[in-house]
Amino acid sequence: MDSTEFSKKEILKNGFLDINVPDNIDILESIQKLRKEKNAIILAHYYQEDAIQDIADFVGDSLALAQQAAKTDADVIVFAGVHFMAETAKILNPNKKVLLPDLNAGCSLADSCPPQEFKEFVESHPDHKVVTYINCSAEIKALSDVVCTSSNALKIINSFPKDQKIIFAPDKNLGEYLNQQTGRDMLLWDGACMVHEAFSIEKLIDLYKEHPDAEIIAHPESPRHILKAATYIGSTSGLLNYVKNSPKNKFIVATEAGILHKMQQQVPKKVLLPAPAKEDNTCACSECHYMKLNTLKKLYLCLKHEIPNIEVEEELSKKALLPIEKMLNLSS
Repeated sequence: MDSTEFSKKEILKNGFLDINVPDNIDILESIQKLRKEKNAIILAHYYQEDAIQDIADFVGDSLALAQQAAKTDADVIVFAGVHFMAETAKILNPNKKVLLPDLNAGCSLADSCPPQEFKEFVESHPDHKVVTYINCSAEIKALSDVVCTSSNALKIINSFPKDQKIIFAPDKNLGEYLNQQTGRDMLLWDGACMVHEAFSIEKLIDLYKEHPDAEIIAHPESPRHILKAATYIGSTSGLLNYVKNSPKNKFIVATEAGILHKMQQQVPKKVLLPAPAKEDNTCACSECHYMKLNTLKKLYLCLKHEIPNIEVEEELSKKALLPIEKMLNLSS
């Protein structure tokens, strides 16, 4: 199909551009060329496929990506991640074009917190401040006092007086971990990430028995029984830094398996093992289906045709911007 035949309605029906790329086109070279022509920046999360991470201008966790989006002077932001991340970039850059290679790249954690239900929950606890994990929709952010990421969550929570009642949403596992670390009793929304919920403690123990010289490290979105088995608990970037600086040479990593690509590049001589999932799949690890919806072909097509693009209604964007900016200020 020629690009002139597109209609936005047709594109949004599938959520991505589905056009055959001629065999004679070098996708990597074409992306490099388009990036320069359009003054575009490619931001990628650590959970993206290897090829996307390798071509991105910047690879990071949610906090680092938000910080990059806030300060970029690019005219076009191609966000290789999931919808809430691209939406956050658009809120921070209302006058820039923000593209997401596949609009179907959602988030199970964000989906676990429906806006109307959360609005009623917040209204029923008027004496509570609302802290939301960045893995949520713009509507949820707009109901929040401040947003956080796993990198800065402790700092954000500790910015409130000890006697301040707090609602934490949407991730109950991260919330429980923060309660334990801070000695608070935050009211937790009952949401979770399917990737981190998928880890099997039985298989993890079996893997550790095979590799008793390995350290188990885990993301705080993991359930309590996984965290209890871990030597180190930290954000995506925290896990990377820990492995890089640790004298240990072998690690079992309990987070989305995409992190192993960048991690292995930083510590090529160390042994990295993905924590096993309950269900067997191609890698026996836990992968985010949504993150993997983005592909190099889709990235090329969305940059070439500048669709699908992310839009956020102006009033909603203004409301959601306030807690995001508060987070960025507290994190600087």
